[in-house]
Amino acid sequence: QLQLVESGGGLVQPGGSLRLSCAASGFTLNMYTIGWFRQAPGKEREGVTCISNSGGRTTYADSVKGRFTISRDNAKNTVYLQLNSLKPEDTAVYYCAARPWIRGYTCLSTTDFDSWGQGTQVTVSS
Repeated sequence: QLQLVESGGGLVQPGGSLRLSCAASGFTLNMYTIGWFRQAPGKEREGVTCISNSGGRTTYADSVKGRFTISRDNAKNTVYLQLNSLKPEDTAVYYCAARPWIRGYTCLSTTDFDSWGQGTQVTVSS
């Protein structure tokens, strides 16, 4: 059974950093594009960033460019999201999601991803 588990969230002050992890089980991660999404209270879930199955292609939402970095370690079956220069508006539940590589690379749309983790809370506040 395909399963994704996020971790690494927490409370951080503005300007701080966090590293989120998305660990996969039940499938081989290198067969999937992985995306990170987030949902703030009262708002729709939005795409943050994605990485292709090989790691050779990445996409970022304009709101996080230059501050967030996605990476993957296929040997560990894990994708990471480094969050730097955090702002209060980054506060949200962060989710990772998987899309089979054979369906082609696409990013930032929730409808393009099939399997989701349970999310991890990131709160940016002083």
